[in-house]
Amino acid sequence: MAATFVVVPQWQGSGSSRAMRLIDGAEAVRGDLPSSATRVVEVPAGAGESLGTGVDRFSSIELIAAASDAVLREVEGVPIVIGGDCGIELSAVRHAVRSTVEPVTLVWFDAHPDLNTPESSPSGAFHGMVLRTLLGGGPRELAAEALLEPAQVVLAGTRALDDAEAAFVDEAGIRMLAPAQLATPDALLAALREAGAGAVYLHVDLDVLDPGEIDGVAFPEPFGVGAAELTAAIRAVREEFTLVGAGITEFAPSTPEAAVEDLPTILRIVSALVR
Repeated sequence: MAATFVVVPQWQGSGSSRAMRLIDGAEAVRGDLPSSATRVVEVPAGAGESLGTGVDRFSSIELIAAASDAVLREVEGVPIVIGGDCGIELSAVRHAVRSTVEPVTLVWFDAHPDLNTPESSPSGAFHGMVLRTLLGGGPRELAAEALLEPAQVVLAGTRALDDAEAAFVDEAGIRMLAPAQLATPDALLAALREAGAGAVYLHVDLDVLDPGEIDGVAFPEPFGVGAAELTAAIRAVREEFTLVGAGITEFAPSTPEAAVEDLPTILRIVSALVR
C-alpha cells in the first residue's frame, strides 16, 4: 500500500503534565520513517489560549488543524498521521471523510473514548473531546457540523470512560468492544460488517495497549490489548476493508532516550498499517 506519513508533534491538546514529551515521541517515530514518504506539520511553540471555547490552548489547536488540513490536501496515497496527542485526528479523519466517495467507518483503538464535550470535560483538554467533535458535539469553531454518525464508529479496547461519556455511548448506541473481545479479530470484523463498512479509518492511541506492553504513555490503563492482538486486528481489517487513513498517537516517553524501548512495538503497528 502506498502511504505517506504526516508527523504532527502537537502537544497542546493533551491534559498531561508531560504533554511536551509528545514532541519527543513524534520525533522518535519520525526517525524510523522513510524520509521520502514523510511530511511534517509545523506546530507552534506557544500553548495558546482558550478564547472562551472551553478548550484549553484552543488557539494553537485551531492553527495546527488548519496547517494539517493544508498538508493532507497535498498527500499522495493513504495518509498515516503520527502524533502528538489524539487531537490531530480531527484533521486526519475529516480529510478521509471528505476525500472518500463511500462513507467512512472509524475504528477508535483507545483506552478512552474521547467523547467529552467542552461542558462535560473534567480537564478542558481537547484530546478527550476529539471523537465527540467528529460526531458534532465539540466546539463549533473546529467542526460546525458532524462529520460522522455514531453508527460509523467502533470503540475498540476502550475501558476507561467518564460518566458523561458512558451515558453518550449508551444513548447513541455506539459499538464498543472490550480488550478481551480483541483476543481475535472476529468481533471487530463482525462489528464493521454490521456497520456496513467499506472504507475504514484506524485510530490507534497507544494507551489501548496493556501497560505491560508499552511505557511511554501518559494515561496508562490496566488490562489492555496486547501488541500481537492489536496488529492482528489491524491486518485483518485491512484484508477485508479499504483503509483510507490511520493515526498513531499519544507516544510520550519519559525521556528521549527512553523512547528507544518502545519503538519496536510502535514500528510493529506501523508495519501492520502499511504492509
